[in-house]
Amino acid sequence: MNYIKFFKVGFLITLFTSVLYANESNCTSKGEDYIYVQNECLQLSSVETEDSDSLNIIVHGTWDRGTNTLGRYAPFAESLNMITDYTTVAVALPGYSNSTTNNFPSLDNDKIKNLAAKEDYVRFVAEVVKALKQKYKAQTVNFIGHSAGAMLGTTITGLYPDLIDNIALAGGRYDIHEVSKEKNLISAIDVIDKISKDTNILLIYGTEDKISKPEVTRNFYKLAKDKGLSVKLIEVKGAPHLDLDMHDTSVEAISELLDY
Repeated sequence: MNYIKFFKVGFLITLFTSVLYANESNCTSKGEDYIYVQNECLQLSSVETEDSDSLNIIVHGTWDRGTNTLGRYAPFAESLNMITDYTTVAVALPGYSNSTTNNFPSLDNDKIKNLAAKEDYVRFVAEVVKALKQKYKAQTVNFIGHSAGAMLGTTITGLYPDLIDNIALAGGRYDIHEVSKEKNLISAIDVIDKISKDTNILLIYGTEDKISKPEVTRNFYKLAKDKGLSVKLIEVKGAPHLDLDMHDTSVEAISELLDY
């Protein structure tokens, strides 16, 4: 009887391992603009600079599931590459462009609310950053996040203080508990004491942003400043939430941040 149970367990482990290997193999075969992380095959839009030891990583926010986010962010990646002369990668998170949803749904889904504030998802995105850093052999990681992407990036800086060197955050949410009573959520406010003072932080808000209202960013800026963090605040007059990270004022500030 024990032999049968042992055989079944062994068979399931072998089957599971075979499925993972097949998924990774299929992902790798798609080409350089895909990366396999924790059973997800993520599509990228990359612009490489030869001998660049710095890497810009662009992470989008919440869009309708299935949205081709790379259609919007590929031109932004090209512009940022030209401005900074650093290899630049825009990432399509699970459920966007041609990225899979093997482990995680899209940020916009019916089953899991506040996905960007779930610790397992935050840690998954951190693993994506680590994998990209390794893939492009980068010494310095620059993270550019918009909306939910900004929330993810800020939380990652607290969970992994040595991972991100410079971070630009546009229209983010930094205290999820202000808008949700759901338990087991995590955001920057929960890990702010662990954020490295060596990490350069740029906070961007639009005066006409109705989703992440100006006071959300201004309040977090004050708190970060009081904690002694290296943080700068940029106001974009007349800017709404949509494409806040791509506004001329934002791009100029991001360029200055990365030209440290």
